[in-house]
Amino acid sequence: MYVLGRDGPEPDGDDASNPGRDLGDASDRDSDCGDASDRDSDCGDAIDRDGDLPSHTARIGSFLARDGSAGAPVGVDLDRPHAGVVFGKRGTGKSYTLGVLAEELAAADGVAPVVVDPMGVFGGLEAAGGQVVDPAVRPGSIPPSTWPDLLGLDPESGPGSLVWRVVADGVDGGASPSLAALRDAVAAADAPAETRRAAANHLRLAASWGIFDADAPPVASLAADGDPAVLDLAGVPDAAAAAAVRAVARGLYDARIDGRLRRLPWLLVDEAHAFFDGVAEPALRTLLTRGRAPGVSLVCATQRPAALPSVAVSQSDLLVSHRLTAARDVDRLAEAEATYLAGDLAARLPEGVGEALVVDDATETAHTVRIRERRTPHGGESPRASRPSDAE
Repeated sequence: MYVLGRDGPEPDGDDASNPGRDLGDASDRDSDCGDASDRDSDCGDAIDRDGDLPSHTARIGSFLARDGSAGAPVGVDLDRPHAGVVFGKRGTGKSYTLGVLAEELAAADGVAPVVVDPMGVFGGLEAAGGQVVDPAVRPGSIPPSTWPDLLGLDPESGPGSLVWRVVADGVDGGASPSLAALRDAVAAADAPAETRRAAANHLRLAASWGIFDADAPPVASLAADGDPAVLDLAGVPDAAAAAAVRAVARGLYDARIDGRLRRLPWLLVDEAHAFFDGVAEPALRTLLTRGRAPGVSLVCATQRPAALPSVAVSQSDLLVSHRLTAARDVDRLAEAEATYLAGDLAARLPEGVGEALVVDDATETAHTVRIRERRTPHGGESPRASRPSDAE
């Protein structure tokens, strides 16, 4: 089996021969490992001959030959932390691919997938032992300086600075205040009545989101047993969803830094572009730039690559791209064209649903693959007028 993201021997010491740079230049790598008739000679031990999956490896699909046939199996390294992006216009398989990766993570030892689900399409992972959880965030998990922005307040205004101050006082010493306690602190503050009233009203707005709970379980509990945890954000207001993603991303990072989480967590974020323009962005950037050291992986999936910051591409060692057509999105893909790749990546994008171009920084190669079929139900299929739902 060819393993993306692994440049060296298998984690158990058995060298399973990642073909890496032996695949030739970027113009003919697809045929070298894709054609089922000659892949044994061209790819050496890249074939999973005995059918056993290498240790800490996610099988995501197979090489796709130019004649459309399936070639050698393709896996993703799970032994080390990674940063990755999954691109694709609507309907090409972006969320499906993220679900395949979550299934593989659920079956592997020592790792734990946490899926951010803004559209409510990953509930099928319950069939893999996963759980769908409603967002529950401790108010203290959002830094005091971030609260004004979260509530749409100017931090230099009276209400904004008051909210900042009462949150900072509330979390002093490691306390976990409730929103009710914060509103009481606002009411007792030495500030003009209109300032206290505005601050209290914005805290009531935050309470209406239904995600803040001073007694919420620690974020590390989402990744404690290795089963998929799906954070259901469907229907959650944008600001509240961003707060939840911020708390989860930072919570996983801190739990690994502090030694409170033994497993290596993988945070899989669907529709990631929605979270890089708000309060969640600093935590996601931390995972992209510093997550590898404590062992936290981040995979961002989006149908709008142009809306992601450049750092999401530049810091990713794995890039999976389904079909793209918008010029701005193709331009963002072009940022991944490293010096070791010959030719135009955009020109090599496959057209079929479930087919993807994969750029592997560890082995400095690019390949076309067909993503394997899901083992759990996929909730991302678009409704059809020809198939009315039972509810109708």
